Amino acid sequence: MKIVYMGTPDFAVAPLEAILKAGHQVSAVITQPDKQKGRGKEVQMTPVKECALKHGIPVFQPVKIREPEAVKKLSEFPADIFVVTAFGQILSEEILNMPRLGCINIHASLLPAYRGAAPIQWAIINGEKETGVTIQQMDKGVDTGDILCKRAVPIAPSETGESLHDKLMAVGAELILEALEGLEKGELTPQKQDERLATHVGKLTKSMGLIDWEKEAAVLERLVRGLNAWPSAYTLFQGKTLKIWEAEVRKERREEEEKGTQPGRVLEVGKDYIDVRTGEGVLRIRSLQLEGKKRMAAKDFLLGYEVKPGMILG
Repeated sequence: MKIVYMGTPDFAVAPLEAILKAGHQVSAVITQPDKQKGRGKEVQMTPVKECALKHGIPVFQPVKIREPEAVKKLSEFPADIFVVTAFGQILSEEILNMPRLGCINIHASLLPAYRGAAPIQWAIINGEKETGVTIQQMDKGVDTGDILCKRAVPIAPSETGESLHDKLMAVGAELILEALEGLEKGELTPQKQDERLATHVGKLTKSMGLIDWEKEAAVLERLVRGLNAWPSAYTLFQGKTLKIWEAEVRKERREEEEKGTQPGRVLEVGKDYIDVRTGEGVLRIRSLQLEGKKRMAAKDFLLGYEVKPGMILG
């Protein structure tokens, strides 16, 4: 099958590799423009562009894919179908209708739940027990198209945004091949999404990571896992940003110690942990990173920094 592939971040690389390995012909890769990153402002290619160049595939990087010039350029690439994975731009109806089999999208949730951006991280933050990957026939809405196939993936109690990302990326790579084969053979029956079950989530922002110690410990523990590795959950320590990489809800309750204690106050410091009072319960910090320093276990952090009960974080 002749395919035009649209994608940008790491999540879109594995499906592209799988499509190529399966013997499909990728006539072009469409990805976001290169951007300057880091303190040195070096221009970096998108992960999908790097993959495409490695395989000798033509790359097109429109600033706006809906502009007439971009649409015309896109129409010049031979394709039976467009495959889209975290591309980062909205396609016009003209583009959606361009290939013979339309456009299909790999989405990292069990649609119609978690439409929109960052469904992987939000599933963890919201305490879901499972998520998955959906292959959908794209329409003019955002993740509203008919479902072609999907596969559920359980969310482990220790799951982070990063680990779940990798799991779903691998599933997406497998599922897109099943969808392409089914479409080619005419064996897939598109299913309408149930709008009553639809939910929508927005993009992640750095400000989301600021810990509100008034919230309960279980909510904050999920925030820490969901925002790992980006943008990360953080608080303030001695006027500096302190990222929290690993934490757990303290299981034992000591009501006499917690009663009337201000959220954000350090309750106890052990050899390898720091216990902090929250709006409900105690969050035990196991791994952290002070601004300008490397990530380290709480045990190592405490060797270099004095943390005492009664100190306030935030």
